[in-house]
Amino acid sequence: MKKASAAQTADAATLISGRIAELGDWRGDVLARMRKLIKEADPAVVEEWKWNVPVWSHDGILCTGESYKAWVKLTFPKGSSLKDPAKVFNAGLEGVRRAIDIREGDTVDAAAFKAIIREAVALNAAGKSKKSAPAKPKSKTKSKAKAKGK
Repeated sequence: MKKASAAQTADAATLISGRIAELGDWRGDVLARMRKLIKEADPAVVEEWKWNVPVWSHDGILCTGESYKAWVKLTFPKGSSLKDPAKVFNAGLEGVRRAIDIREGDTVDAAAFKAIIREAVALNAAGKSKKSAPAKPKSKTKSKAKAKGK
């Protein structure tokens, strides 16, 4: 995976800050709070701007932050692989993705949310190490034994 340059990261951070300011209401406050929690959970997180929304990554996408008229949505593309004992995920509960829809007045358990972020980082890191591990050569002995019907 291609890493974002310092300039791209700075541009993304500026765009995300701009989105928060542009919202100018409770949605901006929620997005700012969740951004802060993401950075606290993973100080090495990379902020990106894709699909016209904030994206937080670490060895792959952790989550996106979308804002709608009535809610802010944090979507985790690999959410079904993440443990959620506190039941923070409340949307997109079918399929691979999971999401957190936050409506005006809702609160999100900060500790549980940070745990999900840290688990998403670990999941991405595990996937990265599997991809970078060299393929093991097949044993010729086993292949010959199978061919002979042993």
